[in-house]
Amino acid sequence: MIRFRGRRVLLDIEGTTSDIAFVRDVLFPYAHREVGAFLTANSGQPAVLQALEQMARDAGAAGFSSWCPRTLDPSSQRAWVCAEVRRLIKSDSKTTGLKTLQGLIWAAGYRDGTLRAHVYPEVPNALVRWRQAGLSLAIYSSGSIAAQKLFFGHTIAGDLTHHLSGYFDTTSGPKRSADSYHRIVEASALKAADILFLSDIPEELDAARLAGLETGLVVRPGNAPVGQPAHPVVTTLDDVEVSCFVAA
Repeated sequence: MIRFRGRRVLLDIEGTTSDIAFVRDVLFPYAHREVGAFLTANSGQPAVLQALEQMARDAGAAGFSSWCPRTLDPSSQRAWVCAEVRRLIKSDSKTTGLKTLQGLIWAAGYRDGTLRAHVYPEVPNALVRWRQAGLSLAIYSSGSIAAQKLFFGHTIAGDLTHHLSGYFDTTSGPKRSADSYHRIVEASALKAADILFLSDIPEELDAARLAGLETGLVVRPGNAPVGQPAHPVVTTLDDVEVSCFVAA
């Protein structure tokens, strides 16, 4: 049990609000399978071009034109990019460009009803309970902010985005870096100790604690095993008890 007396709960997604298996066994395979058709249909869209430019920069290139072999015709270029995207997905890359492109691919699946995001059964009621207590709720995930909004807008429990007032992704920095949490604290306009970060990854929690945040390790079936926990442990969001906060 965690008794939190602060003002904001910051949530990881995989293994915290949602089963890791959904991301691993549904979202990643969907992007892997659909990337070719998606790029064929949308390669000229500004958002897609921006994602590809970011992928090139993530790879250390100056831009797409210097990243993708210039000698290839457009069809062969798409095939080359598809192969690179699939390689990065297989390696579970956390790079911003890949995450942005994945989010664009998933958006199509959410829109046509192919994808519905998994959340654990207690999650919707926990979000309601925390909001009624006066807390603000935010997400910090390696997935892009656009993908996070799609995820919580199309869950098996319905649209949960109205409970969330903040979203953070790799543009704030790596999740295992204390500097990233300093940036989140600054953006939240709160004291670090007024934010509780919940995640299933001890190294992320270590970084958040270094930045002064309160932390909680979420242990669920299917999550990676943890040795001796260095953070308070919860097995459900119902294990987080909050105080009612009333603004002055």
